Amino acid sequence: MSENTSINWQENFLGVAYRFFDVRMNIALMFPERKEASSLWLETVHWWNDHTIKVRFVEIGDEYWFIAGADSRKPSTNKSFYKILPKSENYERFKKGHNGSAILRFAVYTKKFYDGVKNDVPCDCGHRKDDHNFEKNDYYCLYEDCNCKKFESFQINLMKKKKVVTNIKFMSEDEVKDDSLAWNCLNRHKYNKTE
Repeated sequence: MSENTSINWQENFLGVAYRFFDVRMNIALMFPERKEASSLWLETVHWWNDHTIKVRFVEIGDEYWFIAGADSRKPSTNKSFYKILPKSENYERFKKGHNGSAILRFAVYTKKFYDGVKNDVPCDCGHRKDDHNFEKNDYYCLYEDCNCKKFESFQINLMKKKKVVTNIKFMSEDEVKDDSLAWNCLNRHKYNKTE
């Protein structure tokens, strides 16, 4: 990807999910609505040339910048993606196990509540649905040492369309200047940020 000051950067997604149980690990950009995710995929990522897709992880302290972009067969609608995220166990697991390639996908993130899930689904507190009180619509956790007052969980639905990424790099902030995609992103959104 060439140096380009007119890159259209997209950060209007919720975050990044990692899936580990496929032939290749998955990187999924999460969106709140399916229509938004589908439209953005068809408008942008569908036109990306697979061999030019780059994913960068720039580590700065306890956070990392997720950056993804590619050359497009339809440059007029091309976008690159970035998001500043806290480091997590799943991020570290992906970093150790990706073996140089991954599947890039979009996903829909949905909050789930007591009436919308099966009994074995865990709450955000870590306990199952059937470990929560269900009388009088008062869904607090029944474990004495748990402060959970309301059953809440989430579901991530991966969309079918996908792209293979073979250009993945993890780098520190000092190494950014040697990578055009990471440099363009940090230069625009960190170093030259106008308030």
